Amino acid sequence: MKNGTPILEVRGITKRFPGGVVALDHVDFEVRAGEVHAILGENGAGKTTLMNILFGVLQPDEGEIYVYGKRVKFRSPLDAMNLGIGMVHQIRKLIPAHTVLENIILGHPKTGTIINMKKAREEVKALCERYGFKIDLDARVWQLSAGEQQLVEILRALYRGAKILILDEPTSVLTPLEIDSFLNSMKSMAKEGIATIPFVTHKLPEVFAISDRITVLRRGKVVKRLETREATMKALAEYMVGREVLFTLEKPKVKIGEEILRVENVSALNDKGVLALKGVSFSIREGEIFGIAGVAGNGQQELAEVIAGLRKPIGGRIFFKGRDITNTSVLERMKMGIGYIPPERLGVGVIGNFSLVDNILMGIYFDPEFSNKGFLNYKKIRDYAKKYISEFEVVAPSIDTKAAHLSGGNLQRLILARVIPRTSKLLIANSPTVGLDIAATEAVRSRILACKEKGMGVLLISEDLDEVLQLSDRVAPIYEGRFVKILSAEEAKKEVVGAMMAGALSGGV
Repeated sequence: MKNGTPILEVRGITKRFPGGVVALDHVDFEVRAGEVHAILGENGAGKTTLMNILFGVLQPDEGEIYVYGKRVKFRSPLDAMNLGIGMVHQIRKLIPAHTVLENIILGHPKTGTIINMKKAREEVKALCERYGFKIDLDARVWQLSAGEQQLVEILRALYRGAKILILDEPTSVLTPLEIDSFLNSMKSMAKEGIATIPFVTHKLPEVFAISDRITVLRRGKVVKRLETREATMKALAEYMVGREVLFTLEKPKVKIGEEILRVENVSALNDKGVLALKGVSFSIREGEIFGIAGVAGNGQQELAEVIAGLRKPIGGRIFFKGRDITNTSVLERMKMGIGYIPPERLGVGVIGNFSLVDNILMGIYFDPEFSNKGFLNYKKIRDYAKKYISEFEVVAPSIDTKAAHLSGGNLQRLILARVIPRTSKLLIANSPTVGLDIAATEAVRSRILACKEKGMGVLLISEDLDEVLQLSDRVAPIYEGRFVKILSAEEAKKEVVGAMMAGALSGGV
């Protein structure tokens, strides 16, 4: 089909859920052949619901869907795939133990009872050459980076003949080098007439590099449609949130104080018993944000858990205010003023079946102010919970609401409300804004800077390079369990840190 021709169109799509929730309210949208049409919106704006309707996971209550000008009704994702629609999920739908090639051809109708692997390999190799994809077809999926796994998902959709690709947060877990490669692949697909629909929550810079047109959703409604060349980042954020958003937060001018944490040659195993952290050394001072930039799986998770007391190191020592805390418990570290924000909100950060007040209680139950000889003072506890749930702007019907009913942004605010008020010396923030929308990200980053202003030391671990560079006083790119180099804020240029994260640049530079 000629580029520029409407290939997919939805008219008046409405979707309601129990409890009176209107997820989509008469949404109109179209994408043309060879076009990248980005859908922007905060968490809760209706993006996921729209994605699931376009891919046949959900059926709309009202409205119509047209593919190639013909009205269609999807009963399942198979119907959507048969009409040339593919979807690349943010959470990968791959089998880790299988090879790249096996994952691509798995479930394809033309494989038949007896699979011709030689023919399949030739077809997939031709796809790779056509779109400039570089990947080892014999590699096991578990051996791949996040960017390579995403590429497998895209190849699988293209192998099935997809002409419309729905992409869920396509650059959220990619390194800067992977993002560049991904953008080039998008351009190659567009030239071949493939329409792509990236759904984006917060990575606005990539929207400008990747898209031709933009549709913005807010609270289930389309609030703006525009050509990308007409847009500005500031305006898009305001359309998404409904108010002005601060992209650049000013770091408070704080005098860097005495050393608060010293890590000496620490090594640790991951959950599989493999050496993941390999002799890391660094220090953090009062009023300093020390940022670790790295792609997931390079040892930063193990490092955070070792410092928080959740994982025992197999070598090295950890000193807090001059005291060796290598073998102290999590509770002892909490009492010292060390707080930990984990990357997994449900299950690790909060207990979903517990109420908000009981989740707050987990951070104060040991304090004599709230307990006496094993008896909890629930009046004081509830008053305390109400105060900080309000102060940290956790949106919930009441403090007795179960945590599992909160959105991602409100879950993170709940974790901050439990951790930060009880943290006086060192905050460990591991991927604190991952998966959050623009407004929630702004709120979390502001809280981290407020900790710095109060003179706390902050260990910030993030895959979001812009976040690390914006907030940190020093930056340590981590690769394969080691710091490539520790850089000052002035030395930490985006292209340099990005290359170090990917292992493409050594500490010697």
